[in-house]
Amino acid sequence: MNPQFKKILIIGAPILLRKLFRGKKIFQYIGLILLMLIAVSWLITQYPFNLSDTNESRELSSNQSESLSSEQSRIRSLYEAKISGVMVSTTGNVIRILQDDNDGSRHQRFLIRIPDGLTLLIAHNIDLAPRVPLKLQDQVSIYGQYEWNDKGGVLHWTHHDPDKSHPEGWILHEGMKYD
Repeated sequence: MNPQFKKILIIGAPILLRKLFRGKKIFQYIGLILLMLIAVSWLITQYPFNLSDTNESRELSSNQSESLSSEQSRIRSLYEAKISGVMVSTTGNVIRILQDDNDGSRHQRFLIRIPDGLTLLIAHNIDLAPRVPLKLQDQVSIYGQYEWNDKGGVLHWTHHDPDKSHPEGWILHEGMKYD
């Protein structure tokens, strides 16, 4: 949700409701219900809840499988062509958790192996986004900017952009989105 809109809702809604419904009980109840609905919708958009059973197997539709396969081959193509600076999405399993990089902006670092066998270093800015609670072999889905290196590549920009000047990335882990 746009931060300015959120500020208007938080500050302006109670004032507006007070002026509109001065003292009439039924309107106060309606106003209270509206405020609660706004608060719940804001919470839902801010915190993606995992409503599926984690024990169930997750199957991809054929379109999702084709799209994922296409992205995997795209990353392989970027690697082989030594191209950097492209936003990509992928899934992979965590194969190593590294120490945080604390030079400049702090980054959580870990390695994943994507289905085509390539290994990617993930550099997730924890000054701008929450830390992802990872364990070895956890599966993650990631959208970020690919940078080529001879070891497979790096994905960064896996977070929101406070300046809104760069495409925003994310990491999806166990149904929670970290951006």
